[in-house]
Amino acid sequence: MTRPDPESACNACDARDRARDGLFVGAVMTTRIYCKPSCPARHPKRENVEFFTTPAEARAAGYRACLRCRPDKVGRDRQAVAKAVGLIEAAKEPVRLAALAAEVGYAPHHFQRLFTRDTGVSPAAYARAVRARRAEAHLQEDKPVTDAIYDAGFSAPSRFYADAGARLGMTPSVWRDGGRGETIRFVVADSPLGPLLIAATQKGICRLTFGEDEAALQARFPHADIRADDGTIVPWVEAALSQIERPSDHQLPLDVRGTAFQEKVWAELRKIPLGQTRSYGDIAAAVGSPGAVRAVGTANGSNPVAVLVPCHRVIRSDGSLGGYGGGLPNKVKLLAAEGISEPAPLLPLGD
Repeated sequence: MTRPDPESACNACDARDRARDGLFVGAVMTTRIYCKPSCPARHPKRENVEFFTTPAEARAAGYRACLRCRPDKVGRDRQAVAKAVGLIEAAKEPVRLAALAAEVGYAPHHFQRLFTRDTGVSPAAYARAVRARRAEAHLQEDKPVTDAIYDAGFSAPSRFYADAGARLGMTPSVWRDGGRGETIRFVVADSPLGPLLIAATQKGICRLTFGEDEAALQARFPHADIRADDGTIVPWVEAALSQIERPSDHQLPLDVRGTAFQEKVWAELRKIPLGQTRSYGDIAAAVGSPGAVRAVGTANGSNPVAVLVPCHRVIRSDGSLGGYGGGLPNKVKLLAAEGISEPAPLLPLGD
């Protein structure tokens, strides 16, 4: 059994941090009661508290649940959210909040808050993201645009067109045609980390990856106008390369798209100060989804612009490096360039 870090857990309890509810419980040895981090009861002495990952572990150790903060109910809340996510994913048509809440046994407004707390977005926004993913998949098939939109679960084409530009970065027809009409310039540049593919639209850098080439970019956007750069994006390329050898807080313009959750995670990664690290759990809590640690890891792995969205600054809560799409040796080099020769103790968010 892996126990939560006592210092971090104590700090969360002292702050009555609701974002950490459901991630662990604190058990008071003198009263034999366990509580969630946000419990409003008076704080016990730190030396009288031990921490468990789940209420079941605390009960197995002989503790009973606090009647004031009801820590077991948090587990029920998360199960309800997980069930709702499954219902949304499986639904062929939009599910109304009232029906969704009734299905999991909660009042609508209360469940809206629970769902947003755990996933970072409202049920309606999550459903829109699901439909957008389906539409993207259908538009890449040989289907008429209107058929693809209806098959994805939209009630009318107008509902999809209203946000398609923001979510997909292209019109539905262009997306279906593999980026037809878009111009993407690229270079494959030498760097201390090996060859880097750097590609950009007129809006900003859209891809920075290790070991890819023109063929990989062409496979992603088979009908886009993909050109070897003629000097147009040189300033962005040079600035991106300098971030590897001489990291700074300067942020380059990006043109990337993802799900609502992915974009929230990527935005949070860009807030991590130079020379500091965060855990996957820290990022999950920061985006309002403390239970979504695995989803944060997946969003990290989907980052289309390495270095510029600094997913290399995210490590495991035990201080180990975790994974990295560009390979762990490159993660070590990137951290070293920022003055982190070995993973340092994690700092609280905002420090």
